[in-house]
Amino acid sequence: MLGMIKRYVALGDSFTEGVGDVDPTRPNGVRGWADRVAEVLGGCWGTEYANLAIRGRKLGQVIDEQVQPALDLGPDLVTIYAGANDILRPSVDIDDLMTRYDEAIGALRSGGATVLVWSAFGARKSKFYGLLRGRFAYYNECVRELVDNHGATLVDYWRMDEYNDWGYWDVDRLHMSTPGHALMATKVLDRLGLGHDLPTPEPLKRPILSVAEQRSANLAWTREHLGPWVKRRLTGTSSGDGLSPRYPTPQIIG
Repeated sequence: MLGMIKRYVALGDSFTEGVGDVDPTRPNGVRGWADRVAEVLGGCWGTEYANLAIRGRKLGQVIDEQVQPALDLGPDLVTIYAGANDILRPSVDIDDLMTRYDEAIGALRSGGATVLVWSAFGARKSKFYGLLRGRFAYYNECVRELVDNHGATLVDYWRMDEYNDWGYWDVDRLHMSTPGHALMATKVLDRLGLGHDLPTPEPLKRPILSVAEQRSANLAWTREHLGPWVKRRLTGTSSGDGLSPRYPTPQIIG
């Protein structure tokens, strides 16, 4: 049974930073599922919260930049999801990635923290992600093994069928929408076995498009979102360049 959580540290990339859940009043202009979890923990125990995640970070960067700072904070709970930005590259050595990930999870667990780790999203209805489902499936098997090896806790994104509804995704089709982040917060709290009163959010209502309208929408998405994303990969830049962690110093939020 999970004991009192005095300090929670969130690590990762845009998923954990909160991209897609816009809130101009918060650091980096986003809120996200981790903030929502931290708010519940703060209400229960006065839990302090740090979020070191930065959008665009690859797995190696997450480990190099965030793991030791997280350990230095002495957390009781750590959440980490990394590797998706690597898998989306034209070529990737998943075995090499997972060797480093395994070492990082081991280090986080050695500090005595409860560590939550994610499998990758299943992407059953996405043509873009669907091309890479084999990579994600292999990544997931490696994640399941390292979770077992280190006594970590798996949040099984792969099996969350709700996210096949595009209403839980932002217009960029790459990040969760506000309802998507709100739903993930409930998933995390449920996985921790913590009681909460967060409602299950309804997905955004997306219009039903004709074939011609869908084609036009796909072209607009390619121009406005996919194109810039590809350009950043080709030029070695990142959407997170120049950004700092949202909450580098533990604090109570709510």
